[in-house]
Amino acid sequence: MKVLMVLTSHGDLGNTGEKTGFWIEEFAAPYYVLSNAGAEITIASPKGGQPPVDPKSESPDAQTPATKRFYSDMEAIDKVAHTEKLSEVNPSDYDAVFYPGGHGPLWDLANDTVSVSLIEDFYRNNKPVAFVCHAPAALVNVKAPNGEPLVKGKEVTGFSNAEEEAVNLTRVVPFLLEDEIKRLGGNYSNGANWGVHVKTDGLLITGQNPASSEAAANALLEVLQYHMQEEI
Repeated sequence: MKVLMVLTSHGDLGNTGEKTGFWIEEFAAPYYVLSNAGAEITIASPKGGQPPVDPKSESPDAQTPATKRFYSDMEAIDKVAHTEKLSEVNPSDYDAVFYPGGHGPLWDLANDTVSVSLIEDFYRNNKPVAFVCHAPAALVNVKAPNGEPLVKGKEVTGFSNAEEEAVNLTRVVPFLLEDEIKRLGGNYSNGANWGVHVKTDGLLITGQNPASSEAAANALLEVLQYHMQEEI
């Protein structure tokens, strides 16, 4: 099992003067779910190298067993510090892709043509694609093989308007993810704020928020193992 994980390279929180990036827990929990299952993981980002970390994801109340494990895992820290450049990644080398969130993807991955074509390549070749929290922003320009938005008519979740409001960023973000998914024809749903909510629709797996990252990775693993067994 070879899994690609894609992190944002965007570090500025709009024009607030504050920083953003990827959310540590949303990387760490899936990373260990997948690696514990024997997956070989490659990490990439649009610019390569060290992706920016959302400073809020380093606060004490954002820590989980997975983040604590990550902070003492020098091998994983080194892999994150030296991500591959997304444009140099060959999707045919991987069986699945997982996109962790943080607010960063709203600015870069939503409009990154390399990322868009990579997701389309995975999907077209019957490989599962998974996204958590703000990472479904990477889907907004992705087209299905029929030319329509990939999310159209599909069960999808992602960071909710209510959660964006709770963190006081509705006027800072370039778009509200819930609204955008609905505009594209996705069947958006969400659970309680900060609760676990994951949707699987065929090859597409989405999780609502940081609390959903482990469950989203488990859902990806389930779909991946099912498809790999079918191929045997």
